[in-house]
Amino acid sequence: MDFTVCWFRRDLRLYDNAAFYHALRAASKAGANCVAFFCFDREILDRLPDRADRRVEFIWQSIQEMTETLKKHHSGIVVRYGKASEAVPAFLAQLAQKGKILSIHTNHDYEPRRIKRDKHIREYCTGAGIPFFSYKDHVIFEKEEVLTKAGTPQRVYTPYKNAWYMKLDENKSFFLKAYPTLEKFSNALAPIQSLPESSPYNTLHDIGFEPTDLQLKGGTAEGQKLFTEFLARIDRYGELRDWPAKKGVSTLSTHLRFGTLSIRELVGTALARDSAGAKKWVDELVWREFYNAILHFFPKTQQHAFRPEFESVEWNDPDQDTAVAAQFAAWCEGRTGYPIVDAAVRQLNQTGFMHNRLRMITASFLTKDLHIHWKQGERYFARKLLDYDLSQNLGGWQWSASTGADGQPYFRIFNPVSQGQKWDPEGTFVRQYCPELGKLPDKYIHCPWEASLSVQVEANCTIGKDYPFPIVDHDRERLIALERFKKASKNGRAV
Repeated sequence: MDFTVCWFRRDLRLYDNAAFYHALRAASKAGANCVAFFCFDREILDRLPDRADRRVEFIWQSIQEMTETLKKHHSGIVVRYGKASEAVPAFLAQLAQKGKILSIHTNHDYEPRRIKRDKHIREYCTGAGIPFFSYKDHVIFEKEEVLTKAGTPQRVYTPYKNAWYMKLDENKSFFLKAYPTLEKFSNALAPIQSLPESSPYNTLHDIGFEPTDLQLKGGTAEGQKLFTEFLARIDRYGELRDWPAKKGVSTLSTHLRFGTLSIRELVGTALARDSAGAKKWVDELVWREFYNAILHFFPKTQQHAFRPEFESVEWNDPDQDTAVAAQFAAWCEGRTGYPIVDAAVRQLNQTGFMHNRLRMITASFLTKDLHIHWKQGERYFARKLLDYDLSQNLGGWQWSASTGADGQPYFRIFNPVSQGQKWDPEGTFVRQYCPELGKLPDKYIHCPWEASLSVQVEANCTIGKDYPFPIVDHDRERLIALERFKKASKNGRAV
């Protein structure tokens, strides 16, 4: 018996999947059996600080859905729990005892650590005589596919976007074409009785984790449901996307992060709408690919500023100063005294999601009002975000900190009060996550310290007791941030 293998990672769907298509097609052509494989990678999971991690539950739910779908085709997925660098070779060695492995197929992972992992597995496969193939699937365009006319990496979003659309228009039907999988090659699936045994994964406890309060469910079916709901309002995306209390954004980022939905399907469907709102949403998906390219070409941005002159910005260090540590803790816990910032961080802590406008506001507050290095915030988001993606998180944080590619100019600093008043004027969002402010009049919802004591008493919210006073004065900290960035900008120049 001969086999091909599809190794699933951040592509947890059985439809329109490049690697799965190639693995099935190769098996069909050779009269072999295609084996689906997934590894709960301890090299990633052991780093997580909390055994109740919503992302792990999302992944687990997605694998459960894939298992049930493959069962309907009298097949299954081999699941292992262990360090991928050890578990993948062990699985391949075990499968090789059942028959010849003709090839292993997977989709590209772009994070530096994962690239190192894949290099290790590829070397093992070469030594074992197993051809190893990897494909583009997570994005429409990657790596060197979108460059300047001079053949160099794009460093600014708008030229990148223009080149991206130009590239797409060269052959839209090809770039957005779906890969047929089970609808064409289901007969190539390995019979369930031929599969090696899986590690236990019937419950989260089997892989050392606990159930969470996950609200956004995993799996393709749930993703498709959300996408269908979003299509009913996509034409108004441009109008609604900045309002955290309104249903304006797609909430599909987690499904894109873990590949339960196809980026080709989403882009193709949106562009077919031919509306300003749908086009604006695709523009936001292009930001995703821009940041993916930035990490590819400039991996140093994991630790260092994209713009080297801002590497020397003076930051307050919570690891060295107890007062700064207290401010950082207040930011992490949503008790800075600025309601829009606190509500946003509480939303993150309670749900694993944060609205994109609020990501910018909270990141600006940490870096420009508290003067804490963007890496501190990036790491915190990495712990909490359901849709955490290294390239997107780095790109977003460096944008807000004014240190990144096409970042926010350092002299444009978000005012947390006016931002709240503009995008949550009635305080609907703030009241949801800061219920102690719930009875304050709209006039004071974003500046509760300005309410008179009698107003506070009537609202049953005494500032300094039920809700904190602002931990810093924004106007003062804004001037300090400007001075620090001006000083740093004199010491170097942009990349």
